[in-house]
Amino acid sequence: MVKYTQIAEHSKDKFAVIDTETNWNDEVMSIGVIIADSETKEALDSAYYIIDPEYRVGGMYSNELRLDEDMVCIAGRTQALKEIKEWLGTYGVRKLFAYNAHFDKKHLPEYSEYEWYDIMRLAAYRQYNRAIPDSAECFKTGRLKWGYGVESVLRMFIKDKGYSETHNAVLDAQDELKIMQLLGWELREYDIAFIS
Repeated sequence: MVKYTQIAEHSKDKFAVIDTETNWNDEVMSIGVIIADSETKEALDSAYYIIDPEYRVGGMYSNELRLDEDMVCIAGRTQALKEIKEWLGTYGVRKLFAYNAHFDKKHLPEYSEYEWYDIMRLAAYRQYNRAIPDSAECFKTGRLKWGYGVESVLRMFIKDKGYSETHNAVLDAQDELKIMQLLGWELREYDIAFIS
């Protein structure tokens, strides 16, 4: 059964930020999801699954799985995806946001009926991200030539060169939601970031 904290009342004006981590075989070994309010972008609830047996293969970030934490649920892929889908349904979530969303969507084909949006589509472009310094090299389109991953973008915003991305799916989803908060755009601005 899904383990998560319930923080606010359910309603239809919610969205989710989702992140996956993969093993050495490019299989999903963990999924983190944060549900947030569409207007305030404040986190309301979270779920974190470690996928068994895929996590046992190991991966680049296996040491960040945090198997012993209270909020983790270890389950097979089918069960985990079913429970997450049911949980998203209780909040009326239809929109999934992810950083470099093509990666997560490709690894979660079972969620193809959701509307997917790529946070990076705004975060990596000067015209949408006021934290990009004038000295940063950008293409004519306004996109940064490099340094537009989650870690680099958060460092720009919080002015902390020591910040390091954890590569734990639920903590990364929190960081990605933080980027959305710091960008300050309403959800309708992400229409340009819709991926099919």
